[in-house]
Amino acid sequence: MQNWKVIKSEPDYQQALERTIEIFHAEPESPDFEELELLLVLVKDYEDKNIVIPRLDPLEVVKLKMQEKGIKVKDLENIIGSKGHVSLILSGKREITLKMAKALHSFLGIPAHIFLSGNVA
Repeated sequence: MQNWKVIKSEPDYQQALERTIEIFHAEPESPDFEELELLLVLVKDYEDKNIVIPRLDPLEVVKLKMQEKGIKVKDLENIIGSKGHVSLILSGKREITLKMAKALHSFLGIPAHIFLSGNVA
């Protein structure tokens, strides 16, 4: 077991990640398992301080899900409204309402938190 300390650099972070992957399936109460527990704490601490996860734009997520599932604009008319209204929403000229967000969440399987962090009226 290496003497691990607080991770302060990208190379140290990469080394810790590699070791974490190597011992990921360590048996509980083994020395490798104790090392794994420590590494997970150190890696999380480094990530929390140094890695910024970009916020997702709900509209872009909707478009991506539509593409993934082969859904056309007309398929959203029952959820959002008329063809013109759907076009305004997808072009960003109108905001997604809470009611639409709930319907899109159900229809496209988009996690609700995506809509909570973006442009929902």
